[in-house]
Amino acid sequence: MKVPDNLKFTEDHEWLRVENGYGYVGVTDFAQSELGDVVFLEVETVGESLSKGEVIGTIEAVKTVSDILMPVSGEILEFNGILSDQPEMVNKDPYGEGWVVKVKIADPAEVDELLNAEEYRKLTEV
Repeated sequence: MKVPDNLKFTEDHEWLRVENGYGYVGVTDFAQSELGDVVFLEVETVGESLSKGEVIGTIEAVKTVSDILMPVSGEILEFNGILSDQPEMVNKDPYGEGWVVKVKIADPAEVDELLNAEEYRKLTEV
């Protein structure tokens, strides 16, 4: 299981990459492996401001449907259009081309409240 050191993580298995004050959000390698083959993503929150922990959208896999939650408060600026035609990118490249949304982070201090890679690795050890 991959856990990049440059990302922040939630206990609900979302990741956050911060670039120039913006955040990219996706689901972790652990989450995508637990879900199985991703077949559809639905994000109807573009343009909305959401609080940390609110539902961004849903991810549908062969095994189940699951909510994707905001790791930090902010405005949803963009849904990754690649996932409309290629939802399997979440499985193939969860930390790269499989990102789900771009957000404008409302409170940068919330980023520091997320788990670092080492803490997330410990959370997912069985």
